[in-house]
Amino acid sequence: MLLEVSNLNTYYGQSHALQDMTLNVAQGEVVALLGRNGMGKSTTLKSIMGLLKPSSGKVVFNGREITGLQPYKVARAGIGYVPEERRIFPNLSVMDNLMMGVKGGKINNSDPEAWSIEKIFRHFPFMKERTHQKGAHLSGGEQQMLTIGRTLMGNPKLLMVDEPTEGLSPIMVKEVRDVLKQISESGISILLVEHNLKMAMSIAHRVYLMGKAHLGFSGTVAELEANAEAKAKYLEV
Repeated sequence: MLLEVSNLNTYYGQSHALQDMTLNVAQGEVVALLGRNGMGKSTTLKSIMGLLKPSSGKVVFNGREITGLQPYKVARAGIGYVPEERRIFPNLSVMDNLMMGVKGGKINNSDPEAWSIEKIFRHFPFMKERTHQKGAHLSGGEQQMLTIGRTLMGNPKLLMVDEPTEGLSPIMVKEVRDVLKQISESGISILLVEHNLKMAMSIAHRVYLMGKAHLGFSGTVAELEANAEAKAKYLEV
């Protein structure tokens, strides 16, 4: 397994926000983490990324324990994080935003599979025409694409994406889905938190459903499709 999360517990003050959370992601796999708002999905990603420090449990990535490491060390280990808030640099150009994602300030030109500016432009053609435009002048969907592109410039082995289609038009939802599918096909694993069930199910191999602060269901997309009880319990409002 590329990522193994075992019995992770995380607190916000006295609130037990994550209770014995366990999941895994294999090399080249797309795994969706789904559930109603406030169940702990984003907390799971932040706990893996080191933005929140778990009180107990273990995170192992690519054979190495990374539990509680600082976020920059988790990123250097090979995990890319696309936060729900996007967090582009609004006063920097598209090109400068992309370059901010390069680890150590140097692009890896020795690896033909590495993400370069040219490869980013092939996946995100609009960026090539707008390299000097400030991030603040992009649409919400374009900002989401820029955040994904910036993260890819760090050449992650695993991409964790939090609510990438929130607030986007149906056309942009499709574009984001297609981009994530292409990224998966390039060999990068994806752990996806997403409120759009149809979109998530269209690209995921496996699914985890969360109840309040804990794991409620684990299975393939086909197994979830056939499990009306699990969908009603963990997804329906």
